[in-house]
Amino acid sequence: MNKKIISSLMSLTLAATVITGCGAGVSSGGGSISEAIQNAKPVADSHGYTYTGTGPITEEDDVTLTILAQNSNYSFVDISKAPIVLKVFEEAGVNPSWQLYDYDNYEAETSSLIMSGKTNADIIKIPDLDPNQVYIKSGLFVPLDEYFDYMPNFIKWLSDNPVEMAELTAEDGHIYYVPGTNVADDYQPCLMYNTVWLEKAGMEAPENLDDFVTLLRYFRDNDMNGNGDKNDEIPMSIMKEFLPYMFGPAFGLDLVSGFQADSDGNVTYAYADSDNYKKYLKFINSLYEEGLLESSFESLDRDMVIDRISKDLTGVAFDFSWAMSMMYSNVLPYYDGTDDKAFIGVAPLSGEHEGFYVGRNSLAGMYGVSTSSQQIEMACKFLDYAMCDHCQDYYQWGFEGESYVVNSDGSREYTEKGKDNDWLQSFGINPTFVLPAAQSVEATDILVAPWHAEINRQLRQYIRDPWPDIYATTKESDTVNLYIADIQNTADTYAIAFIKGDKDIDADFDAYISELNSYSLDEVLEIRQAQYDRYLSALK
Repeated sequence: MNKKIISSLMSLTLAATVITGCGAGVSSGGGSISEAIQNAKPVADSHGYTYTGTGPITEEDDVTLTILAQNSNYSFVDISKAPIVLKVFEEAGVNPSWQLYDYDNYEAETSSLIMSGKTNADIIKIPDLDPNQVYIKSGLFVPLDEYFDYMPNFIKWLSDNPVEMAELTAEDGHIYYVPGTNVADDYQPCLMYNTVWLEKAGMEAPENLDDFVTLLRYFRDNDMNGNGDKNDEIPMSIMKEFLPYMFGPAFGLDLVSGFQADSDGNVTYAYADSDNYKKYLKFINSLYEEGLLESSFESLDRDMVIDRISKDLTGVAFDFSWAMSMMYSNVLPYYDGTDDKAFIGVAPLSGEHEGFYVGRNSLAGMYGVSTSSQQIEMACKFLDYAMCDHCQDYYQWGFEGESYVVNSDGSREYTEKGKDNDWLQSFGINPTFVLPAAQSVEATDILVAPWHAEINRQLRQYIRDPWPDIYATTKESDTVNLYIADIQNTADTYAIAFIKGDKDIDADFDAYISELNSYSLDEVLEIRQAQYDRYLSALK
């Protein structure tokens, strides 16, 4: 079931039924979220200032809000000093005090801190989407609908996005988070090839796993970079987190979401598929054994991949499509701005099953106001201002005359500085790490190379919806919270061991399944099935 196809027709019905179907109750004043939106009106805060959705949000001097959030995923970017980010605070009339944690380890470093309640942050970027309402049920975040009088931009956004409003509505009927949004079908993770290497190999981009392996072997055994050394080629450089994206679909598995539903609506856990997942593991293990998958794939990060590409050492990559011309092609020693000498995205690989790419849900980068904040009204107003259309324009384009210009026909284009991705990232474009930013396809199309934007349009047809965002009921979340971390850790640990040959796939797979089952996988599957059934009912 593709929710994107029917959302424009059914969004209003879906909003109402998902809220009811997911156990939502009542909100502020005993009414629904819709009633809270209708009843909201601008009021003066405790200092007598009435905020109406534009900056500044206060007339007080020296107001400081403490923000717990992520560092940029670019190691060279100090997001706390990015001009776009600073401009939002300047116009809001408040000062930021930052508590920033490493991008890659944000969830691991902040989950326990948030749960302990020992942070003095006013606004917190939650480490995930809180699908089991762990933080909500712990009383850590303010029900924002009780402060809708201070959030005119947010309530307009909710009214314009009823599906997302339904997804944000917790079991108790309240809304706790202001989200950023992803582009769900565009610029998603995809397979990329060095076209110069393909040309030298005399091959087209493979469509299936067998041809793909043949190509990798050719890359491994030949002097693809022409430096006279046939032993320095790395056939492909793939970060471990992208292996499920890249190969799972060819085996009929959505290993990105983990849980998946077949055409009859039956839910399974992809990592427990004794047939297809075992085939997947054997395939990846064979790549590892042949030296087609790097021995150091576990520790490979994006900076290392970029370094390999800049030295013309590798022919295959897999990453978010954004990297295609903005981080990979542009560092190739011979890139000339065309797709003839670039890393280009292609259709997914097929095996026994037709390949696809897993897209994203719209909601991302969720921000809540801490119940321990001494400035709840101010924090609510700032979040509201930070997600307004005016600020979203900053996030997507930056500043006129500096990062972009407006042409005579009203269209926009980036300046020469703005076309430099490193500069643009340091400038603070799309600062989802610290603010509720919405991604823009239009702004991205103009930023990337023309051939890159065209390839993105071609790849849309291969994108499939991931597992939908569905809040769990109290009983469901209690069970899922008890077991899901152990289930996922077991799957991750065994996957690495199977791929590297530390465990034998045939001999040890049953023990792996038994360990998954020991964490009540059957109960978790029953819950996921019930949630998916509610989702299907909502769509109907």
